[in-house]
Amino acid sequence: MSRNGQQDPTHQFRTLVAKAGRKFARVRDLPAYGPGPGTTRYLAKVFKSYMRVWRYQQEHRPQLVGSGLQRWEIGDIASRIAQLYFGQYMRTSEARFLLESFVFYEAVLNRRYFDSPGADLEESKIKEWKIVVQEIVRFVNADKAFPNGRPLRYCAMFDTHPDSLPYVARFHAKKALKLHDAILTSYHRNEIKFAELTLDTFRMLQCLEWEPSGSSYQKHQNEPPTNGALKEYSATSGMIDLNLAADMSDPTLPPNPKKAVLYRPKSTHLLAVIATVCEELPPEKIMLLYVSSFSGTEVSSVAESSGGSRRFSKNKVSLATSSTQNEFLAHIDNKKGYLSDYYDNSLCLSPHGSRGSNNLYPGDLLPFTRRPLFLIIDSDNSHAFKAERGEPCALLLSPSRPSFKSPRNLDESVHGSQFTLFLTAPLLAFCQMVGVSVSDRDVEVYDEAEYIIANAVAKWEVMLCSSTKVDLVWAQVLADPFLRRIILRFIFCRAALTLFHHVESKEPYLPACLPHLPEFVSPDAEAVESYICRLASHLNVSDCFDSTSY
Repeated sequence: MSRNGQQDPTHQFRTLVAKAGRKFARVRDLPAYGPGPGTTRYLAKVFKSYMRVWRYQQEHRPQLVGSGLQRWEIGDIASRIAQLYFGQYMRTSEARFLLESFVFYEAVLNRRYFDSPGADLEESKIKEWKIVVQEIVRFVNADKAFPNGRPLRYCAMFDTHPDSLPYVARFHAKKALKLHDAILTSYHRNEIKFAELTLDTFRMLQCLEWEPSGSSYQKHQNEPPTNGALKEYSATSGMIDLNLAADMSDPTLPPNPKKAVLYRPKSTHLLAVIATVCEELPPEKIMLLYVSSFSGTEVSSVAESSGGSRRFSKNKVSLATSSTQNEFLAHIDNKKGYLSDYYDNSLCLSPHGSRGSNNLYPGDLLPFTRRPLFLIIDSDNSHAFKAERGEPCALLLSPSRPSFKSPRNLDESVHGSQFTLFLTAPLLAFCQMVGVSVSDRDVEVYDEAEYIIANAVAKWEVMLCSSTKVDLVWAQVLADPFLRRIILRFIFCRAALTLFHHVESKEPYLPACLPHLPEFVSPDAEAVESYICRLASHLNVSDCFDSTSY
């Protein structure tokens, strides 16, 4: 206590920091999906605690600096607030939280809070930050885009095509579905990642959000001090506005779909998340599941694994006796492998092994096809999911192998998945495939290339939305802009890969979709092939393609 009976500011500040830190530890690892009322209320309490800490250090900064407050301590508080905002963005997909997170991270970086030679950081934390920096450098180098490149997010300026708007507006299906939730997970050996966000999931995450427009997303400027003095940031400074109540939502845009990004989950964890999302999925909505991985270990026999049948243990089927089990398995074997297609092949989800709960089998997803499902499988074993025979769902499957003109590009750990790149940045994927490098000198060339792709997509969009021959599974989702754009980019991807030269059989190099899309958007359809040829000619790579349209 101070002499006048008031509590010492330094002691009060340390007390507030300790309380906020305890609450932060409890929410830091909360799952970024399905927050219940209790979780939401506790998150609000943590935000409130750090609001008090931040404002207290602003109001008592001279006393705190005089008593030894270090710059790195301010940086630690700012970074935790940034983490809270980013976590809330991941839970809600509201861009205003992402912006607030950026404001605090930018302040930590620009003011170099952790660069002070007196920063009392643990050696273990220094090593952790060095690893983070290395990951960021590798991530940024791999995610290089074109100069003045278009955003991965859905942008009304680039992704809305005036010629097709009347057809989209008049398009009616028996039941139109809008994307409400997306579950994204990726695991590859030596994959490019930053913390727990891989390059593939980052690209897909961006692809399922609206690009902010207008001035409502401009950063809030700090109000000038009442005495007119300029704010200084050269010493210990915490002068960052904590504007929790600011509503920076763009009123012209609908809400972003909710997204859960899972990092190397066990299959039981992934299925639990899918079940939670399915349970809470509102009517007239659809869920997207994106899995990018490599093939797991094949199961060679029905009765493999010590606990009985691996296939049926995955579905938690309990068999009373071994004789009953044998009779049941014999009956199943007589069904011409009806279930073997579901559990003979799998995807590996984590580095902790290649069996059991580390694998995802096609049959694991059968129960969830009872709800509207849009499934994207990006794997060398994606063909295994053709066996999925539950309720009809939209299914996009990657090729088993990538296609590149240059052999040095075959390592997808350097650039990320080719199929995912086609779905999120089609021109960049096309250029990587044919070996065209990104250069500042070619801005006009790439702009024209984007224009060619935009014209192609607009034409295909009109054809799909005005046709009565589109399967109901696809027709139900064409009204959703995110899913419609993914479908159109799949058409572009399939055509480009089909017409691309290969010395071997083309089948392993081609993507697939179920149910089938109409023939008028197939790779050999004139309305599709002509645009691939036009793009190839524009980029001077016509020799890379087989076509009758040249």
